[in-house]
Amino acid sequence: MFLNQALTIAGRVIQQLIRDRRTMILIVLMPLVVMTLIGLSFPEGTVLDYIAPALLATLALFFSFLLTGISFLRERSQGTMERLMASPVSRLDIVVGYLLGFFIFALLQTLIVVLFTIYVLDVQYHGDLWQIFVFQIVIIAGAVNLGIFISTFARNEFQMVQFIPLIIFPQIFLCGVIWPVEQMPNYLQWLSKILPLTYGVEGLRNIMLAGQSLLDVVFELAVLVGFAIIMSIIAAITMRRGAA
Repeated sequence: MFLNQALTIAGRVIQQLIRDRRTMILIVLMPLVVMTLIGLSFPEGTVLDYIAPALLATLALFFSFLLTGISFLRERSQGTMERLMASPVSRLDIVVGYLLGFFIFALLQTLIVVLFTIYVLDVQYHGDLWQIFVFQIVIIAGAVNLGIFISTFARNEFQMVQFIPLIIFPQIFLCGVIWPVEQMPNYLQWLSKILPLTYGVEGLRNIMLAGQSLLDVVFELAVLVGFAIIMSIIAAITMRRGAA
């Protein structure tokens, strides 16, 4: 019963987004444009090879968070959330349903980024491609739940976008994408340990640069899975009916 209700909600979300042609175009076009600009900005292949894992983890988090947060906020502003919460469907059903629905499109963007990075930008990597995909799936699962949770605090799309500097940018600066964590002050190193992107970057680096398997990055995977579960529970608890 629980799964049926969640799948019904997910199916409605998928159909709604597919009908929105502009959104679908942006979902496909945005990662292509971003990755093209990145490829042109780093003409030296060795540099791009090194930063590619961090970029993949960061973009998976960013795109999934943005897509989910704004789309979920639109659901609330249109009154869909109020109708769902007035029905016998539980809050957890709603969160899981939206997670599955948004996850499909977040996964599509992630696949575009990974395949473009490897086959168009010709980034060299070690390890298996399918393990990279699996690790990315865990990252976007947490990012989708994070987007659902954060959107409950926004009343419009502008406010949702303003959460990006508060939620995403600190993780980018502290996870080792721009500067090695080991060279940061001790208090920033401790802060980086509670950020999910830190474990996403570290895990992908171990897979793509060191050739490790998923079994070797099981700790990073466990942290990311735990983060996704915690975010889904908190999102269900804090869910509101409308946009106000």
